Amino acid sequence: MAEDRAGDRPAEDAAVVDAAVAGDEGAFGALVEPLRWELRVHCYRMLGSYDDAEDVVQETFLRAWRRRETYEGRSTFRAWLYKIATNACLDVIGRNRRRVAPYQVPPLVDPGAPTQPPADVPWLQPVPDLLLEPAADSAEGPASAAVARETIELAFLVAIQHLPPRQRAVLITRDVLGWPATETAALLETSVASVKSALQRARATLKEHLPRRREDWAPSAEPSADERALLRRYVQAHQRADLGALAGMLAEDVRMTMPPHPAWLVGREALLTLSGQVFKPGSPWYHGRWRGVVTGANLQPAVAHYVEHPMAEETRNLAGRFRAQVLDVLRIDDGRITAITSFEPRCFAAFGLPLVLP
Repeated sequence: MAEDRAGDRPAEDAAVVDAAVAGDEGAFGALVEPLRWELRVHCYRMLGSYDDAEDVVQETFLRAWRRRETYEGRSTFRAWLYKIATNACLDVIGRNRRRVAPYQVPPLVDPGAPTQPPADVPWLQPVPDLLLEPAADSAEGPASAAVARETIELAFLVAIQHLPPRQRAVLITRDVLGWPATETAALLETSVASVKSALQRARATLKEHLPRRREDWAPSAEPSADERALLRRYVQAHQRADLGALAGMLAEDVRMTMPPHPAWLVGREALLTLSGQVFKPGSPWYHGRWRGVVTGANLQPAVAHYVEHPMAEETRNLAGRFRAQVLDVLRIDDGRITAITSFEPRCFAAFGLPLVLP
């Protein structure tokens, strides 16, 4: 597990802390701004929504500034900020009353298939790798970076949403950040015994909901040359409408989900059936020609798809231009795509991607 304890960081400058508590805005900014990215990642793990995480970090800084005189120095200023951020996340979860449940609709293809529906997490959002680089390149060393990658993947984020909010906070603080039970207890204003009990329950629940290939939190390495080649073939298969090529990349039990839509499917044949309808001219689901832009989300390979829709009177002025269609985030295991999470084009802006290609 990661070792990211407050005590492992460089000592905070007591004079700067004192000045911030006294109301020096410059000193306060010098303390909080270097922590923005790690607090954002912490809140994103808690909430599964990057937009909400951004809002909570801003709220954390506002609360910290307004309550700065309540900081008594019993912990580091960093740990104090984590406490405020975690409580702000718990407020959001309680206010929004989000609950994870299996999809309540049949799969898009083969609705009679005897398959347990995956978890429906409509608030799930992807994050561009660029915004996660500080977390992945942690000063704590290679082991910490590996766990950071593993615990920012979409499979982990979906699984952790099944935990009750305080159990989620305990597991993230203990097993991801690597804080001791005493510091976690102080952060959540509870006892060490309660933290240990919550952690035990959280680990058991998490294991139930992680994909089979992820139940042991195997380290997630950087994409290999073979995986990068597979990603290029995935783009080419769409651009050529090549179902045979696509079939060769998919695991037999591949799953596709499409948050926030309650649409899902499972199995290679189901995905190929859907793709065939999307690729085939004359099909009601025909999208037109495809183009793909390789990117990265949640430290996983991803492809931003664009389509040139068939000519229609209402789109005649956009003929010859490819419009944003979907962002596919891929999970690759043993040389096969095992999961595809497809997101709406509204997320393209966060990735620096245009909505229209020439």
